[in-house]
Amino acid sequence: MRLLDGKIADRSVEITDEEWQTVNEFNREMVEDYLDNQADLSVKTLPAYKSGLRIFFIWVRDNLKDKNFTDIKKKEFQKYLNWLTKRGFSDSGIKFKKSAVSTFCNYVMMMYEEEYPTFRNFTIGLKVVQTGYVHEKVPLTPDEYINLCQELEKREEWQMLAYLTFSYSTGCRRAEARQLLKEVIDYSANEKKIKVLDEDGHEYETISKQYLTHTIRCKGASLVGKPRKLKFGDDAMQWLKKWIEVRGEDDCPYMFVIKSKDGKEVRQVSESTFNNWCQGLFTQIVGRRVHPHLFRESRATNLVVFQHKAPEVAQKLLGHNQVTTTLDHYIIRNDENDESDEAFTD
Repeated sequence: MRLLDGKIADRSVEITDEEWQTVNEFNREMVEDYLDNQADLSVKTLPAYKSGLRIFFIWVRDNLKDKNFTDIKKKEFQKYLNWLTKRGFSDSGIKFKKSAVSTFCNYVMMMYEEEYPTFRNFTIGLKVVQTGYVHEKVPLTPDEYINLCQELEKREEWQMLAYLTFSYSTGCRRAEARQLLKEVIDYSANEKKIKVLDEDGHEYETISKQYLTHTIRCKGASLVGKPRKLKFGDDAMQWLKKWIEVRGEDDCPYMFVIKSKDGKEVRQVSESTFNNWCQGLFTQIVGRRVHPHLFRESRATNLVVFQHKAPEVAQKLLGHNQVTTTLDHYIIRNDENDESDEAFTD
């Protein structure tokens, strides 16, 4: 397989172990040594660095005659960045792949100074061209979310509906959703009296009913992530129970699963399964691009923009340490009526 064959390649391409074995042995062994000694990288980050380095060295194989990385020049690495740009990577994707190679070079300079005293990081000083290729963030409105749920119910896509409502209710990531155990359907609800405002601004008391999951490893600075118990509502519990009822008895402890064609093997889904649901049926129903992280952004946005909750409510639900993270990256406001409108009044 060649990464560059005259056409723009699929941005999601992954290098297989078999393909990786065709790379120059020196480059391959140095990459493996680097990855084996990255104790400070989380279990989620390490595979991303591995993927980025593999893509680079396959490119080196195809475009620089598989030369040793210690002989690569700055201008040659610039060609690699140009190739990424033409291939259709986003700005952030290119920056990450540059960073993966850069940290690898720094590691070699520090750990192999005696063996390669003249080697220098060939990525230093090179800037990533701003391609402007970004996906516009357009969260699901409350009406769009309800319509998506209703359509999945109509089609009797019970597992997809359970995943959608759980992900939206908790605001969790796809890696967190796949850890959910089916035992949660037996958990008891927590009921609390809370005070809320009606449409006229009058305060009244109501019952808040929610559930807590078992401990789930969420994104965090440590190697194993941040352990949290996710909070979700009665609507999600309803569809989780429906899915387990339809699924029937099996030995797999996880909530979201895939089955073999004969139905005998049931195993935990991969994150790519959620991607496929979103890129396929969910996108078809909504009429625009849907991806797993969109539910997290939509939940935060709808809490603050449509339900007029304090940003701190979304912050706590999503598990951010700082409310600024929630505000800067997850609350997507409508700019149709911003303050600059006043510049066009008499």
